[in-house]
Amino acid sequence: MTLEAVLAKIDENLPQATDRLLDLLRIPSISTDPAFVADCDRAADWLVQDLKTIGFDASKRPTQGHPMVMGHADGPGTHIMFYGHYDVQPVDPLELWHTPPFEPALEETDKGVVIRGRGSSDDKGQLMTFVEACRAWVQVHGALPIKVSIFFEGEEESGSPSLVPFMKENAKELSADIAVICDTGLFESAVPAITTQLRGMVTEEFSIKGAARDLHSGMYGGLAGNPIHVLSGIIAGLHDETGRITLDGFYDDVPELSDEMRSQWQNLAFDHASFLGDVGLSEPAGEQNRTPLEMIWSRPTCEVNGIWGGYIGDGFKTVLPAEAHAKLSFRLVGQQDPDKIHDSLVTYINARLPDDFTVVFSAHRGSSASQMSTDNPVFEKSRQALTDEWPRPGAYIGCGGSIPIAGFFKDILNMDAMLIGFGKDDDAIHSPNEKYDMESFHKGTRSWARILAALAK
Repeated sequence: MTLEAVLAKIDENLPQATDRLLDLLRIPSISTDPAFVADCDRAADWLVQDLKTIGFDASKRPTQGHPMVMGHADGPGTHIMFYGHYDVQPVDPLELWHTPPFEPALEETDKGVVIRGRGSSDDKGQLMTFVEACRAWVQVHGALPIKVSIFFEGEEESGSPSLVPFMKENAKELSADIAVICDTGLFESAVPAITTQLRGMVTEEFSIKGAARDLHSGMYGGLAGNPIHVLSGIIAGLHDETGRITLDGFYDDVPELSDEMRSQWQNLAFDHASFLGDVGLSEPAGEQNRTPLEMIWSRPTCEVNGIWGGYIGDGFKTVLPAEAHAKLSFRLVGQQDPDKIHDSLVTYINARLPDDFTVVFSAHRGSSASQMSTDNPVFEKSRQALTDEWPRPGAYIGCGGSIPIAGFFKDILNMDAMLIGFGKDDDAIHSPNEKYDMESFHKGTRSWARILAALAK
């Protein structure tokens, strides 16, 4: 099977492929709002019918929430499971959109043509990029070069409540040689990338309680303990003067970056000054003697996400508050155990409580980090395929955030995942005026065709 004919067909199909994407984008499949239940169902039906037109054995699967879409196309050799999601974020605030969010259209910008509309980048445009590559293969050769299964979720933007039960109940059908996830993007909007590391997370909200009621600071100040002082000391002690986190055992399961990966990341020439400058900052924080990319991709963090207590209205109310509150989050890497980290946090806080003070914990959640082994040949074959399509060579990168589905594929199905996407940093996902560059759609489709060809070898 020749790749060149498939790439030519993708180029020829681009106007029709764009029309199909615009058609899907017109469906307001907002998963978190009950008013759009029928639209989520309609989007699932649309995808089932479209997959059937290119030879997939496709069906809509009911869940307790929005349906899943499954599709299978037989083929030789490697078997991939491609994951995307068809639900989208709400559009509020609507008044900030320059065009109606569910009336998608092509728009000429100073950086080229973009597809404007809710879901264009996250994630309908991304998943249709792959579907269009499959379509071109089938149109040219009558079949795909490898075995492909497709798994589209309808609740990713609302917490995926049905995802884990569905995966456990359908584990055999969902199993493949490797999972492929399309919910990522180009590095710095230019470098085609395979994300191989995702950080996990631990979150906790807690309250420090002191006196039985708020106290008059003139009568009690200097004698009575202040919960905000206690809370501030606890938070300040979570890091030492070098930026390291002080919890016992925190770094026990944190791996060092390999020399090969460090070299690749250095070659990306990440401009941290510009990255910080875009948000009005200039100096890197965090651990000393670590590169900026290490700190956001492969090192763990401890952050204060919220802190409050006492009187915060206009003017002054001179009280010693009875309570003070904080929200903390930890990004995890490597083999860090969320439960172990949480237990260490609880021990740390309790050990620093003065007499007369108590702590109440109220919102613990945790998930492990995901780290994929690039020893699997499909990674290097895919990276080379990306290099063949884009001006800059493909790279293995990390991701500072968390994409739970990657961990679920590993934990539930014992499958590694490749995360490959073509979004750009300015796509405004989750925000008004979301867009997906036509370049991303076109070259992304060609990239998937190349990857399918590479995995067939």
